[in-house]
Amino acid sequence: MVKSGEYHLYRYSPSLVAAIIAIVAFAILTLLHTYRMIKSKLWFCLSFTFGGLFEFVGYIGRALGHSSPASLGLYILQTLLILVAPALFAASIYMTLGRIMRATRAEHHSPIRVNWLTKLFVLGDIISFCTQGGGGGQQASGEPDKVKMGENIILGGLFLQIVIFGLFVLVSVIFHKRLRKQPTQVSVVGDLKWQKMMMVLYAVSALILVRNVFRVVEYAGGRDGPLLRVEWPIYVFDALLMAATMVVWGVWYPTLLRPTKMMQVGNSEEGICLPNANGRAHGSATRVFVDGAYEK
Repeated sequence: MVKSGEYHLYRYSPSLVAAIIAIVAFAILTLLHTYRMIKSKLWFCLSFTFGGLFEFVGYIGRALGHSSPASLGLYILQTLLILVAPALFAASIYMTLGRIMRATRAEHHSPIRVNWLTKLFVLGDIISFCTQGGGGGQQASGEPDKVKMGENIILGGLFLQIVIFGLFVLVSVIFHKRLRKQPTQVSVVGDLKWQKMMMVLYAVSALILVRNVFRVVEYAGGRDGPLLRVEWPIYVFDALLMAATMVVWGVWYPTLLRPTKMMQVGNSEEGICLPNANGRAHGSATRVFVDGAYEK
């Protein structure tokens, strides 16, 4: 319990047990993602792995905050890292959609030009990330006025992230519907598991959206709001949802976009030779499928 007359940045005494459980969970999940990323050489998932690292370190800060609840540095550390980690998850998620479009050779079904698609969403994600980070920097001063300003800046960053994610889901649904209505030859004949990967995108997007809505409600209520007076919501609506996001992404990794067998599609003069599980191709094909794209 918080002692009467003693100043605390938290409105409760941070639970050591809950923090340790989160630390162990995110440590295991981050190691899993690091292994899968290195093994598959899908380096665009690096931001996702860093997101797990941010969660891990953030909850270490909460664990230390149990014995040092008045430490501003620990409070800012855990608040900022846990807050911005989903933005790092989102960056890899956005890049995966572009790879699905290229892997299925269905770029023409995208409502936004594919060359701009990833850039626009990742740029918006970076702006959201920096906005939330800037809000955390304002809070680091410890001055009441700047702390309040920091909360408002963070709230703006969270709103922006929700808008960006909403647009991303809309673009994903439009692309998905168009490709199912007018499938490309690769999407039908090949063994790319692009539809399963789309389901994975929807699942992780939903988890992050719910978490972001919770955070908006939390910050909109202010420091005296009901969600900041108790600790359990951050574990139920943030830690649990982000751990679930890492589990889903870790189990159904973007390697689903890699064919598992050799196939020849198209005519014999301009066929496409899809690689096997080792990423090697052979035959008379002129273009080779590599990591969701085609190279000469």
